[in-house]
Amino acid sequence: MQQTRVLELVKDLIARPSVTPEDAGCQSLLMEHLGPAGFGGETIAAGGVTNLWARKGDTGPLVVFAGHTDVVPTGPLDRWDHDPFDPVEVDGYICGRGASDMKSSIAAFVVAAREFVDAHPDHPGSIALLITSDEEGPAVHGTVKVCEALKSRGEQLDYCIVGEPTSVSQLGDTIKNGRRGSMSGKLTVIGKQGHIAYPQQARNPIHDATPALQALITEVWDRGNEYFPATSFQISNIHGGTGASNVIPGEVVIDFNFRFSTECSPESLQSRVESILKSHLIEYRIEWSISGLPFLTPRAELSEALTRAIAAETGVAAELSTTGGTSDGRFIARICPQVVEFGPLNATIHQINERLAISELEPLKNIYLRTLESLLLKDRA
Repeated sequence: MQQTRVLELVKDLIARPSVTPEDAGCQSLLMEHLGPAGFGGETIAAGGVTNLWARKGDTGPLVVFAGHTDVVPTGPLDRWDHDPFDPVEVDGYICGRGASDMKSSIAAFVVAAREFVDAHPDHPGSIALLITSDEEGPAVHGTVKVCEALKSRGEQLDYCIVGEPTSVSQLGDTIKNGRRGSMSGKLTVIGKQGHIAYPQQARNPIHDATPALQALITEVWDRGNEYFPATSFQISNIHGGTGASNVIPGEVVIDFNFRFSTECSPESLQSRVESILKSHLIEYRIEWSISGLPFLTPRAELSEALTRAIAAETGVAAELSTTGGTSDGRFIARICPQVVEFGPLNATIHQINERLAISELEPLKNIYLRTLESLLLKDRA
């Protein structure tokens, strides 16, 4: 199979074992490709994380490609058919850790940007890449730090495509135009430990908690909206008891999570949970943690340009979706009015023998290129 510029760069990236938070030289490699095209590169490092902000141009509109060079751990090496950091071509696939998530998107970004600049050296507007090595991990020193730096110096982002692998059945079928928020709670219901044969001398916190939990489970938090499904409350863990069958425990700990839409706020959900708990007259304490707020980009120039590019390149009619977990789009949305996610198939992400069809690489690059042309050259049409 012909070795395209995208495939060559994908292989070079996969060969670098950039397990979170290591970048393993990936971002320097990107600048080797972007520098000759006039991109200035800035490293924004924090907490052992390497972040890259590479920009060409100083006028608007600014189109940003965002992604991460870090990958998840490989898992047992003996279960891989090949070394996960030695990219190989097998039956029309490029195989290796990060092939789908998301070194192929990054390679396609870079080549698309190079081809656009080569064809339109005097193009209006600006192009930038925001790349982190801390997306698959805690995500506290990565994209969020770059966004804070950009905001502090007044850089205005207009459009951003995050290269997460969003396609499900075929390249181009899904664009993520938002994500639900994620908030977890650790609820401790307090009782009184005692002998199980003398329940009158104890208070069973599991029994106290059960009606309240049932109320939380059956509560309708919202009904969603045009873009989001209804907010979901799910219990993930329950810990209680001493391990002995004849002891009433002194407390029970319940871990739960909300995946919530833009119809709710963390504050409103917390208030409603505590109101339900108080109505059941239980003694409790609760700890909250928010890992991401919801974000939404309604249909507008960016999603329309990307949808047209997908249709022109693949013939696929893309659907807008907000399903799935969180992404770094939640940070970028704080400083950019239009943020969407689009990338290759996600069938093997985080799996043993992660791979991507080589036939997707050129169309993916062309979709990004067409989108750039649509957004930056619209006044020349």
